Formats: sequence, structure tokens, C-alpha cells
Amino acid sequence: MAPIAVQPTTATASTTTTVLPTSIETPPTHPDILRVDRGTKAFSSGAVSLISLPAGSLFAKITTATPSKKAYTSVQTGANSHIELNSDLVYCNHSCSPTLNFDMGKMEVRVVDDRDLKAGDPLTFFYPSSEWEMDQAFQCNCGSGDGVCKGWIDGAKKLSRKDLEGYWLNGHIEELLKERDS
Repeated sequence: MAPIAVQPTTATASTTTTVLPTSIETPPTHPDILRVDRGTKAFSSGAVSLISLPAGSLFAKITTATPSKKAYTSVQTGANSHIELNSDLVYCNHSCSPTLNFDMGKMEVRVVDDRDLKAGDPLTFFYPSSEWEMDQAFQCNCGSGDGVCKGWIDGAKKLSRKDLEGYWLNGHIEELLKERDS
């Protein structure tokens, strides 16, 4: 069995606070496994791992989610369903060379299968692995380089099968791709 990261803990009065996108101060939700680094510009904050785990390991269970409409902070869970994470996991940014997979069928976040996660690594996932059409498309700045970085990120719908090769994809994305390509 793969190692499991520390589960979220209940914050105490002495715990530092985190400011979520809504600007409401709340205690950190995963203080033992991730740190949120705040940026000064819009969309420049990100999560960093505080722990090292082998490839394929469970990083965190998604336990605080609530149903949502499609939004820039939501994660798609099915062809027509989205959730808000309601936790510091919302700060896991996109990368074309991700460190994590968000498995919405199992409601868990795992370390990618092809490399270990090290303390200090940015916590990222490949947004098209869960998103068919992005609420807010954007120009990727992941720095993965030519031939790896996909450039314009607008969800899996507009990416070719070739562009998606090598990425772990959620079941609902696989199904939507089958419908699109048939």
C-alpha cells in the first residue's frame, strides 16, 4: 500500500490564518502537508508541499467539498457537475508537468505516478485532467518548455488526443473525449 500523507487537522487558536480567494480569514486546512505562498498579483498564489512522498501516494482526501457551478475556483467532477474544494487545495495551480493528480471519482489527491514528491515542490495538477471547458481560459506559464507546455489552457475539449497523451485523466474527461471523437 502506498504511503498516506497526514490527514487534515483541526486548527487551534494558535494556528496561523489563511486568506482564501473570498478574502475571509480562515485557519489553514492542511497545515501539516502544504503551505500557501501568497502572491501580490491576481492568480499568483500557490501551494507548496511540506512533505515528501513516493510516486502514486495519496496526498490528501477531498473531504470538505460542496456542489458548485462552474467557476475559476471549482473542480469538475462529472460531465455536468463541479465542486468547490473549500480548502487550501484550491491553491494547487495548473502545470503541464504536474506533481499531483486530482482524482474526482475517488475524491482524493495523489502524487503523480512518474515521480516522487519532495518537500518544497509546488503542488500542481494538469487542469484539463478534470476540466472539459475552463470557466476562465488562460495562457500557461508553467515553464515546462517547448513540446511539454500546452500554451493556451481551455480544458480538455480543445486539446487533441496527442496533446493529452501521457496525462492521467479523470473518468468523466475520458468519456467526454470518446463522445467528442466518435
